[in-house]
Amino acid sequence: MIRAVLFDMDGTLIDTEKYLTRFWRQAAREYGVEMTREDSYVLRSFASRYASVWFRERFGADADYMGIRERRKELMKRHLEENGIEKKPWVDATLQALREAGYLLAVVTATDEERTRQYLTQTGMLPYFDRLVCATMVERGKPYPDVYVYACDQIGCRPSECLAVEDAPNGVRAAAGAGCHVVMVPDLTAADEELRTMLDGELPDLKGLPDFVRRMRDREGQV
Repeated sequence: MIRAVLFDMDGTLIDTEKYLTRFWRQAAREYGVEMTREDSYVLRSFASRYASVWFRERFGADADYMGIRERRKELMKRHLEENGIEKKPWVDATLQALREAGYLLAVVTATDEERTRQYLTQTGMLPYFDRLVCATMVERGKPYPDVYVYACDQIGCRPSECLAVEDAPNGVRAAAGAGCHVVMVPDLTAADEELRTMLDGELPDLKGLPDFVRRMRDREGQV
C-alpha cells in the first residue's frame, strides 16, 4: 500500500532542468570544453563525486569539472534571481490533492538543503512537504539508492510503501535501486527501454498523478 510520495525537485517540481543544461554548456564553453546537449543531459541528478569521474573520462584529465560546476552555479543563480523560479504545470493542484488524500510527501533531491529550502519557499511549496532529503545528507547521491533509502527511513515507510516521482534517468535508477515504486514524468528526455523496466508508469505531466496513485492503491487492495 502506497503511504508516501517522494518527489525529485529539479525538472519534476520546478522547471529548472532546461536552464541547468544550458548553463552547464555555457560554463563548459567558457573553460574551453565543448559539451553537447546530450552531455549536459547526463549530468541531471548526478552527484558531483560521480559526475566528476564521468566528466574526466568524457573530456580528459585537464577539464576543470569543479571550476565549470561553480561557474554553472553562478550563471544559474543569476538567472533565477533575475527571472524567478518556474513551477512545473499542475504542481500545486497535485500536491494539494495528495495531501488531502492523506499521503506523506517528501522531496528527494540532488540539490543541497539550503537551495532546496530556498526554492521551495520562493515557490510556496515548502508547507506541503513532511521531509526534505538531499543527496548531501548521505554517502552516495543519485544514481545510487542511498538518498531514497534514507528518505524512506526519514518519512517512516518501507520502500515498497513509497512512490518516487522522477523526471530523469539517474533519479529513476536511484529510486528503483532502493526498492521504491517509480513513476516518471519526463522533462527533457523520455524513458528508453531499459529505464521502462524500472518504472511502474510514465505520465506526460503531474496532473494525472493523484489518480495514478489511487489506481495503484486500488490494485493492491484487490490482491
